[in-house]
Amino acid sequence: MVERTVFIHLPGETEAVPAGRLTMIEQGLQVQASTFAYGRRYVTRTNALAVDPIALALVGRNDEERVPAGGLAMFGALRDAAPDAWGRRVIENRLRAPPNGLPESVYLDHAGPHRAGALDVRESPTSPPAGGALPSVVDLRHLLDVAARVEEGEPVPAHLEVFFAGGPSVGGARPKAVVTVDGGEWIAKFPARNDPFNVPIVERATLELAREAGLVVPRTRMETLADGRQVMLIERFDREPLVGGMGRRHMVSALTLLALHEQDSPDSSYAAIADAMGVHGVSGQIASDRNELFARMVFNILVSNDDDHLRNHAFLFDAEGDGWRLSPLYDVVPKPQLAQERMLHLSIGPQGRRARLDNALAGAGRFGLLPPDAARIIDRIVRAVRSWRDIFEGLGVPVRECDRVASAFRRAADIGMRDVDRQL
Repeated sequence: MVERTVFIHLPGETEAVPAGRLTMIEQGLQVQASTFAYGRRYVTRTNALAVDPIALALVGRNDEERVPAGGLAMFGALRDAAPDAWGRRVIENRLRAPPNGLPESVYLDHAGPHRAGALDVRESPTSPPAGGALPSVVDLRHLLDVAARVEEGEPVPAHLEVFFAGGPSVGGARPKAVVTVDGGEWIAKFPARNDPFNVPIVERATLELAREAGLVVPRTRMETLADGRQVMLIERFDREPLVGGMGRRHMVSALTLLALHEQDSPDSSYAAIADAMGVHGVSGQIASDRNELFARMVFNILVSNDDDHLRNHAFLFDAEGDGWRLSPLYDVVPKPQLAQERMLHLSIGPQGRRARLDNALAGAGRFGLLPPDAARIIDRIVRAVRSWRDIFEGLGVPVRECDRVASAFRRAADIGMRDVDRQL
């Protein structure tokens, strides 16, 4: 049995406070069960937030031990605060451990102070936060050298470990690090071994294409090193500058909001996320967030982004609205392919995961959209994506890289645009 104290950064505050006690029963490397109990002092705070919006709502007797929702072994919000696949590789490298060779409690302990969202996990209520000054953009060459060594499974030299002192960041298996830019926090996303195309510059261009289509996207920028290697930077949306320091926004994945296990993600749907918005969203903002989610789904169809699993949809807590808002868009990369019949990870409409515009239109009712309104959103996204080459080349994507990803972009007429046109 392992006990840890969960800390949380509350809205408007730069220092985390202890929220409660997490108990994990581990067998070998796996968590078999867990419980959580809020601290009595924490629940008396006027600005206290629920650590987990599903299993740990601040209602009833808040000092009693609770268990995760949906029969899960670990609370979803704490699972979101654990390191991602890349973060685990960094920790394993640092501790000289084999892949996936550490207990979950060790990964939680070593995730560092720059993990996603507002939660932190420490040994006791009096434990100080982990140290770790963030590197800056000028350190990108050194960070790339570290990432390459981690990918190769080589030990990181002591003089380079300092650049990963802040711990891993959020989102996926690709190499990355958190850096500072003009006082703010950004995620630097690096090229990886065996990339079929220049992923950093293509991902950045795809996000900017999404912005052109009217989607909500964080600020991005490209950095080209002296040796020609390129790194994409994307601003963190779970951080906000405050007087005296940096604030952290409470964030959970759609996986947590739906109380599902990772293995259940392919059986879920965009409509299920839209339903959850109706329960946990901010009054007066639910319709706009559902419209945004529907538009993102259409965008993923048109650019063949099938990495749209439930961890790649996030929600930020809105303290003023006392509810959860859809986060800005992230982790969108086109997938070149020859297949005419394509699928997304999540179900789209009555035809399941089939990546077609008529499928999206037919399922629009679950998003609270009438067919003409849904058709207008689809048409907006189609018109923007149609000009993808112009936007990519304008952002400096070489022609050869555009050619490598061209098969990812769909012709609307080939995937059900006729049904959409009938509604316009």
